[in-house]
Amino acid sequence: QEHYGGLNGLTITWIGDGNNVVHSIMTSAAKLGMHLRIATPKGFEPDLRITKITEQYSKEYGTKLLLTTDPLEAADGANVLVTDTWISMGQEEEKKEKLKAFQGYQITMQTAKSAASNWTFLHCLPRKPEEVDDEVFYSPQSLVFQEAENRKWTI
Repeated sequence: QEHYGGLNGLTITWIGDGNNVVHSIMTSAAKLGMHLRIATPKGFEPDLRITKITEQYSKEYGTKLLLTTDPLEAADGANVLVTDTWISMGQEEEKKEKLKAFQGYQITMQTAKSAASNWTFLHCLPRKPEEVDDEVFYSPQSLVFQEAENRKWTI
């Protein structure tokens, strides 16, 4: 909101694990007037209960929801590209399996080519290079440090 001046009508794209962070985005995006596109590998989709709630919110608030396994499809026309850690605390034993399953899900400038011309990037940190490459992470479109500062004030 700080960057775009408002959220209504923006498209936010999540590329990564169907975890607690995307669940929070799913339960709020439609209420804020945002279209949501989610790309996860097969078997790593968001919780079905949260998906059903999100589908209802999308209907209620007139927004669009897309769930796909194709990161480029999800990034198409996106204003905001978002990812998070693929290996959450307590899931370290799944690292090898997850890195294999998530091949092709790293956010790169190639991913961003599908996005809107005014795209930005968010990550709630800490980030690993396999999730987003340095070129995107340190680009002028990356708002990760502003995001971290804003989170500090909400805490």
